[in-house]
Amino acid sequence: MTITLFHHPYSRAANVVWMLEEVGIPYDLRFVDMMAGAHKTPEMLALNPMGKLPILIDNETVVTESAAIGLYLADRYAYGTLAPRHDEPQRGMYLRWSFFGPSVIEPAVMAKAGGWVYKEGQAGWGSYSAMLDASEAAIRDRKFVLGDQFSMVDCLFGGTLRYMLTFKLIEPRPAFVSYVARLDERPAHKRSLERNAAIREEHGLNRA
Repeated sequence: MTITLFHHPYSRAANVVWMLEEVGIPYDLRFVDMMAGAHKTPEMLALNPMGKLPILIDNETVVTESAAIGLYLADRYAYGTLAPRHDEPQRGMYLRWSFFGPSVIEPAVMAKAGGWVYKEGQAGWGSYSAMLDASEAAIRDRKFVLGDQFSMVDCLFGGTLRYMLTFKLIEPRPAFVSYVARLDERPAHKRSLERNAAIREEHGLNRA
């Protein structure tokens, strides 16, 4: 088994390191110098025509897009633990919130920041305020999205919330702050921070 993650610590690939640590399988990181445009080389475009990270290769399988990578890893390597089984009632909720980050949170935040003019009923992300309320509803009175059980959806949904809180792109509602604090205490998450920090140090990327 050979898993390679094409990685830069200031890209969404950083969050995939957390996913891999949660799954608990061996993997290699292949640094891609985005500042030098290495993510746009013919080699990278052959793997992902978008020219973006992350890109995960599992033997001969290529997976891009963070949510797809997370769901793939959980189904393949942690099915029934990090991923609810197909016949479990929570599977639907798991899928719903796994895609909520890239499909709703990110565009809603971008629309607000950019002052986009659009009809909310025609946009899949609705409104910024509705996005915040829905996000809060997903974790209100719960330890994790699925209740007491941590799952891959918390890497995806929770990882998005963490990013938005870190850069002050969403209001720090108490439910968001306490949820992210719980995620930050996970040993796998701490290991991912150490791994990303080591890559930053190795390539001289530490910010002042």
